[in-house]
Amino acid sequence: QVQLVESGGGLVQTGGSLRLSCTASGITFSSYIMGWFRQAPGKEREFVAAISWTGGITYFADSVKGRFTISRDNAKNTVNLQMTSLKPEDTAVYYCAAVSWYNGHWRNALDAWGQGTLVTVSS
Repeated sequence: QVQLVESGGGLVQTGGSLRLSCTASGITFSSYIMGWFRQAPGKEREFVAAISWTGGITYFADSVKGRFTISRDNAKNTVNLQMTSLKPEDTAVYYCAAVSWYNGHWRNALDAWGQGTLVTVSS
């Protein structure tokens, strides 16, 4: 059974930074591209970032490019999202997932979500 546990969210002022972490279990972690999605109030869940199996290739949504970085530790089954220069529009619940690229979009490869971690950026 896939289990994803996100942590690190909180309240931060505009321009601040946060580091999110996700620990996965129940999967062969190193076999999956891992990613982050977010869902703002009243909006659909959207892709944020992804990282390849060994961490050598990263992908970012245009809205976070240059501000967010993603990393992973396959020995610890963790994927991290370092967020800097945060904006109020980054306010959302952030979720990690095993991801795949399909029909021009990043999608949840295992249809499994954690509880998410809430990031609130005040103006």
